[in-house]
Amino acid sequence: MFHSTTYEQIRDAATSTRARLVIVSKDQSVTDIQAAYDAGHRMFGENYVQELLEKKEQLPSDIEWHMIGHVQRNKVRALLPHVSLIHSVDSYRLLKEIDTWAKEIDRPIEVLLQMHITDESTKYGFEYDDLPLMLHTDNFKRLEYVRVRGVMGMAAYGATPEVVRAQFKGLKAYADQLRALYFSQSSDFTEVSMGMSDDYTIALEEGSTIIRVGSSLFTE
Repeated sequence: MFHSTTYEQIRDAATSTRARLVIVSKDQSVTDIQAAYDAGHRMFGENYVQELLEKKEQLPSDIEWHMIGHVQRNKVRALLPHVSLIHSVDSYRLLKEIDTWAKEIDRPIEVLLQMHITDESTKYGFEYDDLPLMLHTDNFKRLEYVRVRGVMGMAAYGATPEVVRAQFKGLKAYADQLRALYFSQSSDFTEVSMGMSDDYTIALEEGSTIIRVGSSLFTE
């Protein structure tokens, strides 16, 4: 079941800071996603390519689909024609694969660079110290069909609010540094995707431009 009152509260919180809300529709039924659509929402995020493709076929065509989960390179070709923004780009190899197939369909693809902002080994992402090494390379500079719009990060699971705030503050500062050093000539690099159901309020306070909220909006 979709909770419209909770949705309105979270949407308004995001809007008050000029952030956007992506509803995480992973594992949710088409009926419940349609209820969110009927409430006026248009941005939905999925974790798995196949699930995104199946739902897209059954839902209104003006939905803006975001890929927020880990992307396997062999799924890129199927994904690209259907996605608005990929939040979870975590390697040069994935960037190269996206660029290759984006060129094939002659469509620039917008992506976020996923940063590893915790010490949890189960999370994907670039390390703060390693990303500049990639951005300096000619290989990265030769990518033609990738549009880097910003960064994404996930706070540590079960961390205290103080730890979460420090991780989000660090990601926002890092995004500002990347913008100044590597993307100063681009007006595209504007997004900081951080904040989920348990911590989106902290994320908004620390400068998130996109929050990804799902579990608090639905019940079985």
